Amino acid sequence: MKAWIPVAAMMLLAACKPAAEPQPAAAPAPAATPAEAAAPPAASTPEPIAQTHGGAAAPTPAAAGEADDHTETNQRIGQLLGDATRYETAIVAFQQAVAQKDAATVAAMIDFPFKTTVDGKSTTIRNAPEFITQYGRIVTPAMADTIVRQRYSDLFVNYKGVMFGRGEAWLNGICVDKAWKLFKVRVVALQPTQ
Repeated sequence: MKAWIPVAAMMLLAACKPAAEPQPAAAPAPAATPAEAAAPPAASTPEPIAQTHGGAAAPTPAAAGEADDHTETNQRIGQLLGDATRYETAIVAFQQAVAQKDAATVAAMIDFPFKTTVDGKSTTIRNAPEFITQYGRIVTPAMADTIVRQRYSDLFVNYKGVMFGRGEAWLNGICVDKAWKLFKVRVVALQPTQ
């Protein structure tokens, strides 16, 4: 009986998402010119968000000028969680809101109540006004840096959702109907890591 509980939980989670549509194969990348192939990679390292405009930096879709291809990540999201377009829209909006220190927009994306750590103590945040009041203590400069600098192609995706960094933030679909067919992509965890 105990062995069936995790299986039943997985089936309920899977039932909430729409069926994934097959993704077309990506076109091969054009070959590099001899000059591009011989050029050394750019050696610039972006400043952490905590040291720049107090969180006002734009999300970094690519480090050192590299393209950030969303194809494989969207395929994983589609296979495991459902509509990848909805997740991509939410992920980009979340990164932009954190970059702008827009506590109200981030709060609107959260599934309340949720547990987090504030000043080293486990805390339950019950609603948006409470989150907005505590925003600077929950979304620390280090966490904001991780969220904003996260490359889309490097997001970790599993049945629990989409993870930023080493678990500083998680987004997942939350069912909004009793038929388990409609969902909204929400922030389900914000937690500091060591």
